[in-house]
Amino acid sequence: MKSKKFTMGLLIFYLIVLTWIIIFKLQFSFENLPHIRNINLIPFGESVIINGKMDFGEIIQNALAFIPFGVLMHVLWEEKPLIKQMAPVVAVSLLYEIIQFLFAVGATDITDVIANSLGGMIGIIIAVFISKLSAKHWIKIINTVSISCAIVLTAFIAMLILANM
Repeated sequence: MKSKKFTMGLLIFYLIVLTWIIIFKLQFSFENLPHIRNINLIPFGESVIINGKMDFGEIIQNALAFIPFGVLMHVLWEEKPLIKQMAPVVAVSLLYEIIQFLFAVGATDITDVIANSLGGMIGIIIAVFISKLSAKHWIKIINTVSISCAIVLTAFIAMLILANM
């Protein structure tokens, strides 16, 4: 139980940072936020085509950004079916897209929801694999790796803050 409380703390930290990245675009001031209100409901449509070619960079980045969400959801809800573990990932992704549209701080894109959901599913699969590999200590392994990543991320954010002073 103590490990899961720690995991919940990591999830909260992760969601705060993810919100800062997706909604606030790594900005420290509301004035610096872009004023964009686009909506794309066609998966893998115009929003990911650059110079007539599919740009997979943003799709991959979105998926990578949501892998930790899937990993942490599996730790917290391991006893629930995978579809229920995925529900918060999809819901948060949809919420981010809706917020971007409502506040005109980014393009609302169904491709992002798909990529984010894929990332969450990959994260859940990774966590399942780790749990099978080390049935006794898998939560400790995930929490240790997660806290290490959180420390590196915090150092990166601190450097970003110092560079923008």
